[in-house]
Amino acid sequence: MPESNDMTGLARTALDHLKQGELALGSHWEAAHEICQAYEDVQIMNRIHALCHRIEGDIPNAGYWDRMGGQETPTGTLTDEWNGLNQSLAEA
Repeated sequence: MPESNDMTGLARTALDHLKQGELALGSHWEAAHEICQAYEDVQIMNRIHALCHRIEGDIPNAGYWDRMGGQETPTGTLTDEWNGLNQSLAEA
């Protein structure tokens, strides 16, 4: 498994892909999803994975990844969730 700083960088890359794709399905979503799938044992990746599935509209799957990420299902917008994840990474 990558070191903590490397994992933060990978999580940042996944979030950046989602933002570049305007929090919508497409090639950027696919790239972010692939990164998250590769690190299913890392909490921040599971939280980003949940966001991926909320973007996709797969709410039950998003809920699963929320639980795996140790969080309750967010109630705000996709942008709010992205901003919260971004803030978490900034504080890491």
